[in-house]
Amino acid sequence: MKFYKYQGAGNDFVVIDDRAKTFPVSQAYIALLCHRRFGIGADGLMLLQADEQYDFRMVYFNADGSEGTMCGNGGRCLVRFAHDLGVIGDTTTFIAIDGEHEAAVTPERISLKMINVTGIDRQEQYDFMNTGSPHYVTYVEDLANYDVFNVGKNIRYGEPFGSKGGTNVNFVEVTGPQALAVRTYERGVEDETYACGTGVTACALSASLRLGFEKAIDVQVKGGALRIEFERTGNDTFENIYLIGPAVKVFEGEWKA
Repeated sequence: MKFYKYQGAGNDFVVIDDRAKTFPVSQAYIALLCHRRFGIGADGLMLLQADEQYDFRMVYFNADGSEGTMCGNGGRCLVRFAHDLGVIGDTTTFIAIDGEHEAAVTPERISLKMINVTGIDRQEQYDFMNTGSPHYVTYVEDLANYDVFNVGKNIRYGEPFGSKGGTNVNFVEVTGPQALAVRTYERGVEDETYACGTGVTACALSASLRLGFEKAIDVQVKGGALRIEFERTGNDTFENIYLIGPAVKVFEGEWKA
C-alpha cells in the first residue's frame, strides 16, 4: 500500500489516495499505522476519496483509529495532497464530515474555509464551541510551562464533557495585539499535538468575544505559525472563517503488512 506523510504546523498525518475505495478500514489497523513506534507515526490518518458532487471527499481518522470529526490542519494537508496529485487546481470545494469546505492553494500556504460558528457557550472560566470539532478554550499565564497534558486530560474526560464523548482542550496566552499562543490537548490522540486547526480557530473566535480582537489573528503553536481570518456577524456568530498556514509533504513510502 502506498502512503504519503504530510504535516501542517507540525500536525502530521498519514494520507492515502483512496479514490478506488479499497482501503481496509479497521480501527486496529489505522491505530497501528499511526503508532509512532510500531507504525508510520502520525496524529491521524486521512483518505482522499472520489465524490460525484465535489472535487473529493475527506475521511479522517484519529490516531487511536476511531473516525474523527473535522480536522482543520488535516483538511489543509489533504488539499495540498489533492493538488500534488493533480486532482485539483489552485482552488477547490470538497466535502468532509462537518459539511462543505472551500480552499485556495499557493506554494507557501493553504487557506481553508471553516464552517460558520454560532451558539458559543460562554462560561466564566472557559468558552466552548464547535468549529467542526468540539473545543474548550481557557486562558492561562506562562503557557510554555503549563501542564497541558494532565489538565487537558482531566477536562477532556471530566464532566460535563466526558459523558458526551469528551472535548479537545485549548490553553491560550495573549502575546500581543491580535496575537495568541496556543497549546492543545486533542481527544483521539490523547496527548498534546504540535498544532490543532479547529482548536486555534476556536481560540481566535474566543479572543474576538473576550478581548475584542478583530478580523485576523496570528496564532503561534508548537509547530509553527497559523492565521485565522473571520467576520463576526452577531453576538456569538462568525462567518467566512479561514484557517491559513503551511501544509507540506514530508515523505512517501510503501507499507507492507
